[in-house]
Amino acid sequence: MDKEGFRKYLTDREQPVPEEQIVENTKMVERFEEFLQQFGKTLETASETEFSKFSKILIEEGLNTYLNYAALSRYAYFIKNMDLYLPVLAIFDGGEVMNVLHERLGEHVGEEKRDEILPKKGLPPLGIPDTEKMGVTREVMEKMEKVLDPTDCKKILADVAHGLPRDFRKGEREKFVKAGGIDEYLKQKRENAIAELEKHRDDGSLFYNQYITDVVVEFVKSRSDVLSGERRGNTIYHTKIPYMVQEYLEETDKKKKRYYACHCAWARESILDDVDVSANFCHCSGGFTKMPWEAALDQPLEYEMVKSVLKGDDECSFIIHLPKDVE
Repeated sequence: MDKEGFRKYLTDREQPVPEEQIVENTKMVERFEEFLQQFGKTLETASETEFSKFSKILIEEGLNTYLNYAALSRYAYFIKNMDLYLPVLAIFDGGEVMNVLHERLGEHVGEEKRDEILPKKGLPPLGIPDTEKMGVTREVMEKMEKVLDPTDCKKILADVAHGLPRDFRKGEREKFVKAGGIDEYLKQKRENAIAELEKHRDDGSLFYNQYITDVVVEFVKSRSDVLSGERRGNTIYHTKIPYMVQEYLEETDKKKKRYYACHCAWARESILDDVDVSANFCHCSGGFTKMPWEAALDQPLEYEMVKSVLKGDDECSFIIHLPKDVE
């Protein structure tokens, strides 16, 4: 392990890592390095296979914390081992969804029904592999659809919104007011989204979990409904950018194409394994999609799920209904 280089990497960041975290991060990476020796692997050659085994140990020992996983992701990125970095990064992808769902169930339908559907003792631990997450999701959705009516299911899942804080998009209101209206706000939103993709393409950095190529940028430019959304009358039609765009565009197998489109770590593996996870779970993504618009307009909005890969579509799309009195 390159301790000095890692320390410099952590301290030279735009937001330097505190000294106590550097010490703990280093200890965790050293432990992982020692663990790898039994497989004849190094930190530079480690991959998802070894990480999954190590993660299982962390869970068993109660050491499956965000700080410990952050240590591994930081070091993997520092040495540019993407075969290790991406699976560690995936741990954080929607990691709080079930915990937030537990909270929202209590808020919307009370503790008794919440505990019937998703008791605190039944919450999955941080770090479980995606292949196990889909089973949790299927069970939770079966219970929700049995105990609650469809309206409550939609409302609760939309309120989860990928597990993000409710004020995550609070800065959108200022942007909207400055833009002076929906069309200008949407225009700026799209320009900024494409500019961000082009920046990732040009500097070779990751856009969430994927590298951006010219093909990806051109695909988004060709679909005004993708990424930022498109105004259609008094609605915004928003299609989710595929989870892995390059692979999605190149894939001809329908099942794999749906898999590459799906962003949800709690459902994605069900597509390949033919596990029936209710498409109603995608209302979680619907809530996430309307979140910036609710923040911008400073009011709750209605939406519809139009397409979902869990329903068999090859993309996920939502219609957000705008207020009649807003220009």
